[in-house]
Amino acid sequence: MSLHDIARRGFASDNYSGVHPEILDAIAAANGGHQSAYGNDVYTARLQEVVKGHFGPDAEAWPMFNGTGANVTALQSVLPRWGAVVCAKTAHINVDEGGAPERVGGLKLYTVETPDGKLTPELIDREAWGFGDEHRAQPLAVSITQSTELGTLYTPAEIKAICEHAHSLGMVVHVDGARLSNAAAALGVGFAAFTTDAGVDILSLGGTKNGALGAEAIVVLRPGVAQGLAYARKYTMQLASKMRFVSAQLIALYEGDVWLRNASHANAMAARLRSALEGVPGVEFSQPTQSNGLFVRLPAGVADAVREHYFFYDWDAATCEVRWMCTFDTDADDIDAFAGLVKDACAATS
Repeated sequence: MSLHDIARRGFASDNYSGVHPEILDAIAAANGGHQSAYGNDVYTARLQEVVKGHFGPDAEAWPMFNGTGANVTALQSVLPRWGAVVCAKTAHINVDEGGAPERVGGLKLYTVETPDGKLTPELIDREAWGFGDEHRAQPLAVSITQSTELGTLYTPAEIKAICEHAHSLGMVVHVDGARLSNAAAALGVGFAAFTTDAGVDILSLGGTKNGALGAEAIVVLRPGVAQGLAYARKYTMQLASKMRFVSAQLIALYEGDVWLRNASHANAMAARLRSALEGVPGVEFSQPTQSNGLFVRLPAGVADAVREHYFFYDWDAATCEVRWMCTFDTDADDIDAFAGLVKDACAATS
């Protein structure tokens, strides 16, 4: 028996959707019998091969429970206690992780204002200074998000420029890849093109936002960069005892094309929604729609009127800016009905 209205839809987050049927099937297939605990199982071993196929022969996967845990543990593993992280002010690690990088990871975050959620070598330099100064936490890592918290994308060339600049300063580069699949689908390239081949050292590979029940992973791309990761995963409470069920989800997502189908569909639904509302009086898009998220300013009162039928979040209530997210199970009927409500609400305010 379902405790919720399964016909209820929304555009609040790609975490609101259910689990992709092929991933549910994979969890069921991994059930039954006994397998070794804590990652010493055949599913986690198979995941290593899947990840190497995407990121290259040196890639190593460390399954995790959630994205915040993956980000914090990854950054801890590449930094000394005196290390700091340069990131965009809008970065998830700064805005949406409850202070976990500082509280749990003990990491200083140096945040930089960006117009579109993207760092550049020049923006990094605003905080990448004071090397050797004992009075300043040392900026030894750069963290970028792909796709960004504003729905924008880094090109492979942009990430390569960041990596080359960061490495020249002795910094490592981490990618928060909660929506890495959406970025790859939008760019039309494989993951390696804008991670391994661009010089990224370590990344957080998302699964939950793209159809998994609850599965993420740290992927180490440069051997030796993440010292003590096995211990860090344990003391940050991210070591799954029945890891086969986390690994089985990631295998189902990434071994074939489920990740690409899901992400491509979510991106296409976002593009459909933008197309339906572009030019509507009162609707002002505040960012380009490059993946599965839309950022929009609406006339006062419109958001609340539409939220009576579809839930979504305010992004900046002061400017009536909202965020709409599409996911793998958003369909054309959802888009058309939602766009119609937005148009009607905007017309009622004119």
